[in-house]
Amino acid sequence: MPQFVARLIRRQQLIYVTLAAVWALILVWQIVEHRRVRGDARKALITRSEDITTTLELVIRSQRRFGSFVSQERLESALTALVKFGELSSIALLNASNEVVASAGPPLELGNREKLRPGEQWGDHFVTVMSLVDFGFSTEGTETNRPTIVMPRRDPSAPPREEDRDRQRPPPPPTNGEAGPPNFFPRPERGSTNRSEREGRGGRPPFRMDEKEYQTLLESRGLHGLVIGLSTDTMRSVTIQDIWMRSVIAIFASVAVLGLGLAWRNLAKSSELQVRLVRASELNTHLKGMNLAAAGLAHETRNPLNIIRGLAQMISKEQDATTEVRRKSREIIDETDRVTAQLNEFINYSRPREVRRAAVPLTTVVNEVIRALSYDLEEKCIHIQKPEDLPVIEADEQLLRQTLFNLLLNAVQAVERGGDIEVAAWKDNGHDVTLEIRDNGPGVTPENRTEIFKPYFTTHQKGTGLGLAVVQQIVLAHGWDIECLPNEPRGAIFRVSHIKPVAKT
Repeated sequence: MPQFVARLIRRQQLIYVTLAAVWALILVWQIVEHRRVRGDARKALITRSEDITTTLELVIRSQRRFGSFVSQERLESALTALVKFGELSSIALLNASNEVVASAGPPLELGNREKLRPGEQWGDHFVTVMSLVDFGFSTEGTETNRPTIVMPRRDPSAPPREEDRDRQRPPPPPTNGEAGPPNFFPRPERGSTNRSEREGRGGRPPFRMDEKEYQTLLESRGLHGLVIGLSTDTMRSVTIQDIWMRSVIAIFASVAVLGLGLAWRNLAKSSELQVRLVRASELNTHLKGMNLAAAGLAHETRNPLNIIRGLAQMISKEQDATTEVRRKSREIIDETDRVTAQLNEFINYSRPREVRRAAVPLTTVVNEVIRALSYDLEEKCIHIQKPEDLPVIEADEQLLRQTLFNLLLNAVQAVERGGDIEVAAWKDNGHDVTLEIRDNGPGVTPENRTEIFKPYFTTHQKGTGLGLAVVQQIVLAHGWDIECLPNEPRGAIFRVSHIKPVAKT
Protein backbone atom coordinates (compact mmCIF):
# COMPACT_ATOMS: atom_id res chain seq x y z
CA MET A 1 0.00 0.00 0.00
CA PRO A 2 2.65 2.66 0.85
CA GLN A 3 4.62 1.78 -2.30
CA PHE A 4 1.51 2.10 -4.43
CA VAL A 5 0.71 5.50 -2.89
CA ALA A 6 4.31 6.67 -3.44
CA ARG A 7 4.20 5.63 -7.12
CA LEU A 8 0.85 7.34 -7.50
CA ILE A 9 2.20 10.57 -5.98
CA ARG A 10 5.27 10.53 -8.27
CA ARG A 11 3.09 9.94 -11.31
CA GLN A 12 0.75 12.71 -10.23
CA GLN A 13 3.65 15.15 -9.83
CA LEU A 14 4.96 14.22 -13.29
CA ILE A 15 1.54 14.83 -14.84
CA TYR A 16 1.21 18.21 -13.11
CA VAL A 17 4.68 19.29 -14.24
CA THR A 18 3.90 18.23 -17.82
CA LEU A 19 0.60 20.13 -17.84
CA ALA A 20 2.28 23.22 -16.41
CA ALA A 21 5.01 23.01 -19.09
CA VAL A 22 2.41 22.68 -21.87
CA TRP A 23 0.48 25.65 -20.46
CA ALA A 24 3.64 27.78 -20.26
CA LEU A 25 4.61 26.75 -23.82
CA ILE A 26 1.20 27.81 -25.14
CA LEU A 27 1.46 31.18 -23.38
CA VAL A 28 4.98 31.80 -24.71
CA TRP A 29 3.84 30.80 -28.19
CA GLN A 30 0.94 33.28 -28.06
CA ILE A 31 3.24 36.06 -26.84
CA VAL A 32 5.75 35.39 -29.64
CA GLU A 33 2.99 35.27 -32.26
CA HIS A 34 1.51 38.53 -30.98
CA ARG A 35 4.88 40.23 -31.20
CA ARG A 36 5.27 38.93 -34.74
CA VAL A 37 1.84 40.27 -35.74
CA ARG A 38 2.62 43.60 -34.13
CA GLY A 39 5.98 43.77 -35.91
CA ASP A 40 4.32 42.94 -39.26
CA ALA A 41 1.77 45.71 -38.67
CA ARG A 42 4.58 48.18 -37.96
CA LYS A 43 6.48 47.07 -41.05
CA ALA A 44 3.34 47.49 -43.14
CA LEU A 45 2.94 51.03 -41.80
CA ILE A 46 6.56 51.90 -42.56
CA THR A 47 6.18 50.40 -46.04
CA ARG A 48 3.16 52.62 -46.47
CA SER A 49 5.30 55.64 -45.58
CA GLU A 50 7.86 54.60 -48.22
CA ASP A 51 5.11 54.34 -50.83
CA ILE A 52 3.84 57.79 -49.86
CA THR A 53 7.37 59.17 -50.16
CA THR A 54 7.69 57.72 -53.67
CA THR A 55 4.32 59.17 -54.66
CA LEU A 56 5.28 62.55 -53.24
CA GLU A 57 8.53 62.52 -55.19
CA LEU A 58 6.60 61.97 -58.41
CA VAL A 59 4.18 64.77 -57.53
CA ILE A 60 7.02 67.21 -56.84
CA ARG A 61 8.86 66.34 -60.03
CA SER A 62 5.67 66.84 -62.03
CA GLN A 63 5.25 70.36 -60.60
CA ARG A 64 8.80 71.63 -61.06
CA ARG A 65 9.11 74.71 -63.22
CA PHE A 66 12.19 76.38 -64.63
CA GLY A 67 14.18 73.24 -63.79
CA SER A 68 14.19 73.57 -59.97
CA PHE A 69 11.34 75.70 -58.69
CA VAL A 70 7.98 74.55 -57.30
CA SER A 71 5.11 76.77 -56.29
CA GLN A 72 4.27 76.41 -52.61
CA GLU A 73 0.59 76.94 -53.27
CA ARG A 74 0.36 74.20 -55.86
CA LEU A 75 2.59 71.88 -53.82
CA GLU A 76 0.53 72.24 -50.64
CA SER A 77 -2.64 71.71 -52.66
CA ALA A 78 -1.22 68.38 -53.87
CA LEU A 79 -0.07 67.52 -50.33
CA THR A 80 -3.55 68.24 -48.98
CA ALA A 81 -5.00 65.82 -51.52
CA LEU A 82 -2.57 63.13 -50.29
CA VAL A 83 -3.42 63.77 -46.63
CA LYS A 84 -7.07 63.07 -47.26
CA PHE A 85 -6.26 59.52 -48.35
CA GLY A 86 -5.65 56.51 -46.05
CA GLU A 87 -3.61 56.56 -42.84
CA LEU A 88 -1.64 59.67 -43.83
CA SER A 89 -2.49 62.51 -41.44
CA SER A 90 0.29 65.12 -41.86
CA ILE A 91 3.18 65.96 -44.22
CA ALA A 92 5.95 68.46 -43.70
CA LEU A 93 8.77 69.27 -46.16
CA LEU A 94 11.92 70.55 -44.48
CA ASN A 95 14.94 72.50 -45.59
CA ALA A 96 18.52 71.83 -44.57
CA SER A 97 17.91 73.56 -41.20
CA ASN A 98 14.89 71.29 -40.49
CA GLU A 99 12.51 74.19 -40.91
CA VAL A 100 9.13 73.57 -42.51
CA VAL A 101 8.98 74.74 -46.12
CA ALA A 102 5.60 73.32 -47.07
CA SER A 103 3.09 71.24 -45.11
CA ALA A 104 -0.41 69.81 -45.08
CA GLY A 105 -2.55 68.47 -42.27
CA PRO A 106 -2.21 69.17 -38.54
CA PRO A 107 1.18 70.58 -37.50
CA LEU A 108 3.71 67.96 -36.46
CA GLU A 109 5.54 68.16 -33.14
CA LEU A 110 9.15 68.16 -34.30
CA GLY A 111 10.73 69.15 -30.99
CA ASN A 112 14.35 70.27 -31.07
CA ARG A 113 15.14 70.84 -34.73
CA GLU A 114 18.87 70.58 -34.21
CA LYS A 115 18.51 67.02 -32.88
CA LEU A 116 16.18 65.76 -35.59
CA ARG A 117 17.50 62.58 -37.14
CA PRO A 118 16.08 60.32 -39.84
CA GLY A 119 14.02 57.49 -38.34
CA GLU A 120 10.74 56.60 -36.68
CA GLN A 121 9.12 58.06 -33.59
CA TRP A 122 6.14 56.13 -32.25
CA GLY A 123 3.38 57.76 -30.24
CA ASP A 124 0.03 56.65 -28.83
CA HIS A 125 -1.97 57.32 -31.98
CA PHE A 126 0.61 58.47 -34.53
CA VAL A 127 3.98 57.49 -35.89
CA THR A 128 6.29 60.17 -37.27
CA VAL A 129 8.71 59.08 -40.02
CA MET A 130 11.52 61.44 -41.03
CA SER A 131 13.77 60.78 -43.99
CA LEU A 132 16.35 62.74 -46.00
CA VAL A 133 15.01 62.74 -49.54
CA ASP A 134 16.69 64.09 -52.67
CA PHE A 135 13.94 65.66 -54.72
CA GLY A 136 16.37 66.50 -57.55
CA PHE A 137 15.66 66.05 -61.22
CA SER A 138 18.21 64.57 -63.59
CA THR A 139 19.00 66.74 -66.56
CA GLU A 140 18.71 65.00 -69.86
CA GLY A 141 22.05 63.68 -70.92
CA THR A 142 23.75 64.45 -67.59
CA GLU A 143 24.15 62.78 -64.18
CA THR A 144 23.66 65.90 -62.08
CA ASN A 145 20.60 66.40 -59.88
CA ARG A 146 19.15 69.84 -59.53
CA PRO A 147 17.80 70.72 -56.06
CA THR A 148 14.11 71.51 -55.65
CA ILE A 149 13.26 74.98 -54.34
CA VAL A 150 9.78 75.85 -53.10
CA MET A 151 8.85 79.38 -54.03
CA PRO A 152 6.84 81.03 -51.23
CA ARG A 153 3.40 82.43 -51.71
CA ARG A 154 3.15 86.08 -52.71
CA ASP A 155 0.33 88.39 -51.85
CA PRO A 156 -1.35 89.24 -55.21
CA SER A 157 -2.54 92.60 -53.89
CA ALA A 158 0.99 93.72 -52.97
CA PRO A 159 2.76 96.01 -55.55
CA PRO A 160 5.82 94.59 -57.31
CA ARG A 161 9.05 95.23 -55.53
CA GLU A 162 11.62 97.56 -57.06
CA GLU A 163 14.25 94.91 -57.12
CA ASP A 164 11.90 92.62 -59.04
CA ARG A 165 11.26 95.35 -61.59
CA ASP A 166 15.01 95.89 -61.89
CA ARG A 167 15.54 92.21 -62.44
CA GLN A 168 12.91 92.12 -65.19
CA ARG A 169 14.28 95.36 -66.82
CA PRO A 170 16.91 94.73 -69.55
CA PRO A 171 20.43 95.81 -68.63
CA PRO A 172 21.61 99.24 -69.85
CA PRO A 173 23.92 99.31 -72.84
CA PRO A 174 27.60 99.62 -72.18
CA THR A 175 29.11 103.12 -72.28
CA ASN A 176 32.64 104.35 -73.03
CA GLY A 177 33.58 100.85 -74.05
CA GLU A 178 32.99 99.50 -70.52
CA ALA A 179 31.29 96.14 -70.04
CA GLY A 180 27.95 96.21 -68.18
CA PRO A 181 27.03 94.09 -65.15
CA PRO A 182 27.13 90.40 -65.89
CA ASN A 183 23.81 88.98 -67.04
CA PHE A 184 23.92 85.93 -64.85
CA PHE A 185 20.64 84.69 -66.30
CA PRO A 186 20.53 85.75 -69.98
CA ARG A 187 17.23 85.47 -71.74
CA PRO A 188 16.91 82.75 -74.32
CA GLU A 189 17.00 83.59 -77.96
CA ARG A 190 13.77 83.71 -79.86
CA GLY A 191 12.80 80.54 -81.57
CA SER A 192 14.93 78.44 -79.24
CA THR A 193 13.54 74.94 -78.81
CA ASN A 194 15.81 73.92 -75.92
CA ARG A 195 13.82 73.74 -72.67
CA SER A 196 16.90 74.61 -70.67
CA GLU A 197 17.50 77.71 -72.75
CA ARG A 198 13.83 78.76 -72.48
CA GLU A 199 13.73 78.35 -68.70
CA GLY A 200 17.13 79.79 -68.05
CA ARG A 201 20.65 78.54 -67.68
CA GLY A 202 21.23 76.14 -64.82
CA GLY A 203 17.49 75.45 -64.38
CA ARG A 204 16.84 78.82 -62.80
CA PRO A 205 13.85 81.08 -63.55
CA PRO A 206 14.24 83.55 -66.46
CA PHE A 207 14.86 86.63 -64.31
CA ARG A 208 17.95 88.13 -62.91
CA MET A 209 19.41 86.56 -59.72
CA ASP A 210 22.98 86.50 -58.64
CA GLU A 211 24.72 83.47 -57.13
CA LYS A 212 24.54 84.71 -53.53
CA GLU A 213 20.80 85.24 -53.69
CA TYR A 214 20.35 81.82 -55.23
CA GLN A 215 22.34 80.13 -52.47
CA THR A 216 20.36 82.00 -49.82
CA LEU A 217 17.09 80.93 -51.41
CA LEU A 218 18.39 77.36 -51.72
CA GLU A 219 19.26 77.20 -48.02
CA SER A 220 15.92 78.61 -46.85
CA ARG A 221 13.54 77.06 -49.39
CA GLY A 222 15.41 74.06 -50.77
CA LEU A 223 13.88 70.66 -50.00
CA HIS A 224 16.17 68.55 -47.85
CA GLY A 225 13.97 66.35 -45.68
CA LEU A 226 10.51 64.90 -45.36
CA VAL A 227 8.43 64.21 -42.23
CA ILE A 228 5.30 62.08 -42.52
CA GLY A 229 2.73 61.59 -39.75
CA LEU A 230 0.78 58.36 -40.07
CA SER A 231 -2.18 57.31 -37.94
CA THR A 232 -1.64 54.08 -36.01
CA ASP A 233 -5.37 53.43 -35.48
CA THR A 234 -5.45 50.66 -38.09
CA MET A 235 -2.32 49.06 -36.64
CA ARG A 236 -3.71 49.36 -33.11
CA SER A 237 -7.01 47.85 -34.22
CA VAL A 238 -5.21 44.87 -35.73
CA THR A 239 -3.04 44.55 -32.60
CA ILE A 240 -6.01 44.73 -30.23
CA GLN A 241 -7.91 42.12 -32.24
CA ASP A 242 -4.87 39.88 -32.14
CA ILE A 243 -4.54 40.42 -28.37
CA TRP A 244 -8.17 39.39 -27.87
CA MET A 245 -7.71 36.31 -30.02
CA ARG A 246 -4.51 35.33 -28.17
CA SER A 247 -6.19 35.99 -24.83
CA VAL A 248 -9.10 33.72 -25.74
CA ILE A 249 -6.67 31.02 -26.80
CA ALA A 250 -4.72 31.45 -23.55
CA ILE A 251 -7.93 31.30 -21.49
CA PHE A 252 -9.10 28.15 -23.26
CA ALA A 253 -5.65 26.63 -22.80
CA SER A 254 -5.69 27.51 -19.09
CA VAL A 255 -9.17 26.04 -18.66
CA ALA A 256 -8.16 22.91 -20.55
CA VAL A 257 -4.99 22.45 -18.50
CA LEU A 258 -6.86 23.12 -15.27
CA GLY A 259 -9.60 20.69 -16.29
CA LEU A 260 -7.05 18.00 -17.15
CA GLY A 261 -5.30 18.61 -13.84
CA LEU A 262 -8.55 18.31 -11.89
CA ALA A 263 -9.58 15.25 -13.90
CA TRP A 264 -6.26 13.57 -13.17
CA ARG A 265 -6.53 14.55 -9.53
CA ASN A 266 -10.01 13.03 -9.30
CA LEU A 267 -8.79 9.94 -11.13
CA ALA A 268 -5.88 9.61 -8.72
CA LYS A 269 -8.18 10.10 -5.74
CA SER A 270 -10.63 7.55 -7.15
CA SER A 271 -7.83 5.04 -7.59
CA GLU A 272 -6.61 5.70 -4.07
CA LEU A 273 -10.15 5.42 -2.70
CA GLN A 274 -10.67 2.17 -4.55
CA VAL A 275 -7.52 0.77 -3.00
CA ARG A 276 -8.61 1.97 0.41
CA LEU A 277 -12.07 0.51 -0.09
CA VAL A 278 -10.56 -2.84 -0.95
CA ARG A 279 -8.41 -2.66 2.14
CA ALA A 280 -11.37 -1.51 4.25
CA SER A 281 -13.49 -4.33 2.86
CA GLU A 282 -10.82 -6.83 3.79
CA LEU A 283 -10.51 -5.29 7.26
CA ASN A 284 -14.29 -5.21 7.63
CA THR A 285 -14.51 -8.87 6.74
CA HIS A 286 -11.79 -9.61 9.28
CA LEU A 287 -13.57 -7.54 11.94
CA LYS A 288 -16.84 -9.27 11.23
CA GLY A 289 -15.14 -12.59 11.78
CA MET A 290 -13.63 -11.37 15.02
CA ASN A 291 -16.98 -9.92 16.06
CA LEU A 292 -18.70 -13.22 15.52
CA ALA A 293 -15.93 -15.01 17.39
CA ALA A 294 -16.16 -12.55 20.28
CA ALA A 295 -19.95 -12.82 20.38
CA GLY A 296 -19.67 -16.59 20.44
CA LEU A 297 -17.07 -16.42 23.18
CA ALA A 298 -19.28 -14.08 25.21
CA HIS A 299 -22.25 -16.37 24.71
CA GLU A 300 -20.26 -19.40 25.82
CA THR A 301 -18.92 -17.47 28.81
CA ARG A 302 -22.39 -16.84 30.18
CA ASN A 303 -23.02 -20.52 30.86
CA PRO A 304 -20.08 -20.91 33.30
CA LEU A 305 -21.09 -17.64 34.94
CA ASN A 306 -24.62 -18.94 35.46
CA ILE A 307 -23.18 -22.09 37.01
CA ILE A 308 -20.93 -20.04 39.31
CA ARG A 309 -23.91 -17.87 40.28
CA GLY A 310 -26.04 -20.93 41.07
CA LEU A 311 -23.31 -22.52 43.19
CA ALA A 312 -22.82 -19.24 45.08
CA GLN A 313 -26.54 -19.10 45.79
CA MET A 314 -26.51 -22.73 47.03
CA ILE A 315 -23.58 -22.05 49.35
CA SER A 316 -25.24 -18.95 50.76
CA LYS A 317 -28.38 -20.98 51.57
CA GLU A 318 -26.57 -23.72 53.47
CA GLN A 319 -27.74 -23.88 57.08
CA ASP A 320 -24.26 -24.30 58.50
CA ALA A 321 -22.82 -21.46 56.39
CA THR A 322 -21.25 -18.74 58.42
CA THR A 323 -21.96 -15.05 57.99
CA GLU A 324 -18.60 -14.52 56.27
CA VAL A 325 -19.33 -17.30 53.77
CA ARG A 326 -22.76 -15.86 52.99
CA ARG A 327 -21.25 -12.38 52.52
CA LYS A 328 -18.61 -13.73 50.14
CA SER A 329 -21.24 -15.73 48.27
CA ARG A 330 -23.32 -12.58 47.85
CA GLU A 331 -20.31 -10.71 46.43
CA ILE A 332 -19.75 -13.57 43.97
CA ILE A 333 -23.39 -13.35 42.87
CA ASP A 334 -23.16 -9.55 42.39
CA GLU A 335 -19.94 -9.73 40.36
CA THR A 336 -21.39 -12.55 38.28
CA ASP A 337 -24.51 -10.48 37.55
CA ARG A 338 -22.33 -7.47 36.58
CA VAL A 339 -20.18 -9.51 34.18
CA THR A 340 -23.27 -11.20 32.73
CA ALA A 341 -24.87 -7.80 32.10
CA GLN A 342 -21.75 -6.62 30.30
CA LEU A 343 -21.71 -9.78 28.21
CA ASN A 344 -25.35 -9.29 27.31
CA GLU A 345 -24.67 -5.69 26.28
CA PHE A 346 -21.71 -6.78 24.21
CA ILE A 347 -23.73 -9.50 22.46
CA ASN A 348 -26.48 -6.99 21.84
CA TYR A 349 -23.99 -4.46 20.41
CA SER A 350 -22.28 -7.00 18.14
CA ARG A 351 -25.55 -8.33 16.77
CA PRO A 352 -26.31 -7.28 13.13
CA ARG A 353 -29.15 -4.75 12.89
CA GLU A 354 -31.82 -5.86 10.44
CA VAL A 355 -34.50 -3.19 10.42
CA ARG A 356 -38.01 -4.44 9.76
CA ARG A 357 -40.07 -1.32 9.35
CA ALA A 358 -43.70 -1.13 10.34
CA ALA A 359 -46.21 1.40 11.62
CA VAL A 360 -45.43 1.78 15.32
CA PRO A 361 -47.52 3.93 17.69
CA LEU A 362 -44.97 5.91 19.61
CA THR A 363 -47.34 6.36 22.55
CA THR A 364 -47.67 2.59 23.10
CA VAL A 365 -43.91 1.98 23.02
CA VAL A 366 -43.19 4.85 25.44
CA ASN A 367 -45.81 3.57 27.92
CA GLU A 368 -44.37 0.04 27.81
CA VAL A 369 -40.82 1.30 28.46
CA ILE A 370 -42.03 3.48 31.37
CA ARG A 371 -43.80 0.46 32.91
CA ALA A 372 -40.59 -1.58 32.58
CA LEU A 373 -38.67 1.16 34.43
CA SER A 374 -41.40 1.83 37.00
CA TYR A 375 -39.41 0.27 39.87
CA ASP A 376 -36.38 2.53 39.17
CA LEU A 377 -38.62 5.58 38.76
CA GLU A 378 -40.43 4.94 42.07
CA GLU A 379 -37.21 4.17 43.90
CA LYS A 380 -35.72 7.59 43.02
CA CYS A 381 -39.08 9.44 43.10
CA ILE A 382 -38.55 10.63 39.51
CA HIS A 383 -41.32 12.61 37.83
CA ILE A 384 -41.76 11.72 34.16
CA GLN A 385 -43.80 13.79 31.70
CA LYS A 386 -45.05 12.70 28.29
CA PRO A 387 -47.72 13.92 25.88
CA GLU A 388 -50.85 11.86 25.54
CA ASP A 389 -50.97 11.84 21.74
CA LEU A 390 -47.65 10.92 20.13
CA PRO A 391 -47.40 10.34 16.36
CA VAL A 392 -47.25 6.98 14.60
CA ILE A 393 -43.85 6.41 12.98
CA GLU A 394 -42.10 3.94 10.66
CA ALA A 395 -39.66 1.82 12.69
CA ASP A 396 -38.70 -1.62 13.91
CA GLU A 397 -40.79 -1.93 17.06
CA GLN A 398 -38.32 -4.12 18.97
CA LEU A 399 -35.33 -1.92 18.13
CA LEU A 400 -37.31 1.24 18.90
CA ARG A 401 -38.28 -0.19 22.29
CA GLN A 402 -34.64 -0.97 23.03
CA THR A 403 -33.60 2.55 22.00
CA LEU A 404 -36.15 4.24 24.25
CA PHE A 405 -35.30 1.88 27.12
CA ASN A 406 -31.58 2.74 26.96
CA LEU A 407 -32.25 6.50 26.65
CA LEU A 408 -34.70 6.56 29.57
CA LEU A 409 -32.46 4.32 31.68
CA ASN A 410 -29.56 6.67 30.99
CA ALA A 411 -31.72 9.63 32.12
CA VAL A 412 -32.82 7.75 35.26
CA GLN A 413 -29.21 7.05 36.15
CA ALA A 414 -28.23 10.69 35.51
CA VAL A 415 -30.86 12.57 37.54
CA GLU A 416 -30.83 12.87 41.29
CA ARG A 417 -33.61 11.74 43.62
CA GLY A 418 -36.79 13.64 42.84
CA GLY A 419 -35.54 14.64 39.38
CA ASP A 420 -37.60 15.28 36.25
CA ILE A 421 -37.61 13.48 32.88
CA GLU A 422 -39.63 14.60 29.89
CA VAL A 423 -40.48 12.80 26.64
CA ALA A 424 -41.42 15.07 23.72
CA ALA A 425 -42.11 14.50 20.03
CA TRP A 426 -43.32 16.77 17.19
CA LYS A 427 -43.39 17.04 13.42
CA ASP A 428 -40.90 19.32 11.62
CA ASN A 429 -42.72 21.27 8.89
CA GLY A 430 -45.20 18.42 8.56
CA HIS A 431 -42.58 15.99 7.20
CA ASP A 432 -40.26 14.37 9.77
CA VAL A 433 -40.74 13.58 13.44
CA THR A 434 -38.27 14.65 16.13
CA LEU A 435 -38.12 12.77 19.44
CA GLU A 436 -36.42 14.17 22.56
CA ILE A 437 -35.59 12.71 25.98
CA ARG A 438 -34.89 15.56 28.44
CA ASP A 439 -33.64 15.42 32.03
CA ASN A 440 -32.50 17.89 34.68
CA GLY A 441 -29.43 15.96 35.76
CA PRO A 442 -25.85 17.26 35.76
CA GLY A 443 -25.76 17.27 31.96
CA VAL A 444 -22.91 16.34 29.62
CA THR A 445 -19.81 18.45 29.15
CA PRO A 446 -19.23 19.81 25.61
CA GLU A 447 -16.12 17.68 25.09
CA ASN A 448 -18.05 14.49 25.99
CA ARG A 449 -21.17 15.08 23.87
CA THR A 450 -19.69 13.17 20.95
CA GLU A 451 -17.65 10.73 23.02
CA ILE A 452 -20.60 9.27 24.92
CA PHE A 453 -21.78 7.39 21.81
CA LYS A 454 -18.50 5.46 21.58
CA PRO A 455 -18.35 1.89 22.97
CA TYR A 456 -17.23 1.51 26.59
CA PHE A 457 -17.34 5.24 27.27
CA THR A 458 -19.35 5.95 30.41
CA THR A 459 -19.60 8.53 33.17
CA HIS A 460 -21.47 6.22 35.59
CA GLN A 461 -19.64 3.89 37.93
CA LYS A 462 -22.04 1.00 37.27
CA GLY A 463 -22.46 1.68 33.55
CA THR A 464 -21.24 -0.72 30.86
CA GLY A 465 -20.50 2.01 28.27
CA LEU A 466 -22.46 0.20 25.54
CA GLY A 467 -26.00 1.50 26.07
CA LEU A 468 -25.67 4.72 24.05
CA ALA A 469 -23.45 2.96 21.49
CA VAL A 470 -26.28 0.49 20.89
CA VAL A 471 -28.71 3.42 20.60
CA GLN A 472 -26.57 5.11 17.95
CA GLN A 473 -26.23 1.84 16.09
CA ILE A 474 -30.01 1.37 15.97
CA VAL A 475 -30.62 5.01 15.03
CA LEU A 476 -28.15 4.91 12.13
CA ALA A 477 -29.63 1.59 10.94
CA HIS A 478 -33.01 3.35 10.62
CA GLY A 479 -31.45 6.33 8.78
CA TRP A 480 -32.09 8.72 11.65
CA ASP A 481 -29.75 11.13 13.46
CA ILE A 482 -29.01 11.44 17.17
CA GLU A 483 -27.24 14.18 19.07
CA CYS A 484 -26.68 15.29 22.64
CA LEU A 485 -27.60 18.88 23.52
CA PRO A 486 -27.60 20.94 26.71
CA ASN A 487 -30.91 21.40 28.53
CA GLU A 488 -31.32 24.88 29.95
CA PRO A 489 -30.88 25.68 32.79
CA ARG A 490 -29.33 22.25 33.54
CA GLY A 491 -29.48 18.73 32.27
CA ALA A 492 -29.14 17.02 28.90
CA ILE A 493 -31.29 16.46 25.81
CA PHE A 494 -30.96 13.43 23.53
CA ARG A 495 -32.60 14.33 20.22
CA VAL A 496 -33.49 11.74 17.55
CA SER A 497 -34.44 13.44 14.25
CA HIS A 498 -35.48 12.60 10.68
CA ILE A 499 -37.98 9.96 11.80
CA LYS A 500 -40.52 9.20 9.08
CA PRO A 501 -44.14 9.47 10.20
CA VAL A 502 -46.93 7.26 8.96
CA ALA A 503 -49.49 9.13 6.88
CA LYS A 504 -53.00 9.05 8.26
CA THR A 505 -55.52 7.30 6.04
